[in-house]
Amino acid sequence: MWKLQVNDKILLKELGLKDVVAIFNTIDTEREYLGKWLPFVELTKDVSYTRTFVENYIDAEERDLTCAIYYETEFVGIIGLKDTDYDNLKTEIGYWLSESYQGKGIITQSCKALINYAFEELNLNRIQIKAADGNLKSCAIPERLGFIKEGIERDGELHSYGFVDLVIFGLLKKDWLFR
Repeated sequence: MWKLQVNDKILLKELGLKDVVAIFNTIDTEREYLGKWLPFVELTKDVSYTRTFVENYIDAEERDLTCAIYYETEFVGIIGLKDTDYDNLKTEIGYWLSESYQGKGIITQSCKALINYAFEELNLNRIQIKAADGNLKSCAIPERLGFIKEGIERDGELHSYGFVDLVIFGLLKKDWLFR
């Protein structure tokens, strides 16, 4: 199981069955907050949905990296690489964080760790982050990390209340290495 100690307080640990209850409980207790920007929250009605998600991740033959974020031993969110294209050496970082743990630099530091991993260990050339237009907190992360705002993916994500435009941020290895 893949693990990365980001700093003395933050640990990224590849998803496992031990994380199911913590993930579900966080979603369930923060349903209104998380549901505004994450379409899967509405579908997550009981722990079996989360268990199936984690089991499908574990059982996948080819999978990207999805990690539980632990802050001082408490589960606080999810981060990972998704839609990795090894032919074109690119990937996307996706994340969500419990509302009560925001403002501590957890996602920024976790993204930095995954960026270094993607560029140095996986030898990728490009990373993108997509965030819902209007989700100012989520858009601030790639901006803080030096990503370039490249455009808008119109109607990029379907929520129960309709489509949401996604802001696309990109970072190239050559730009990261010389920061």
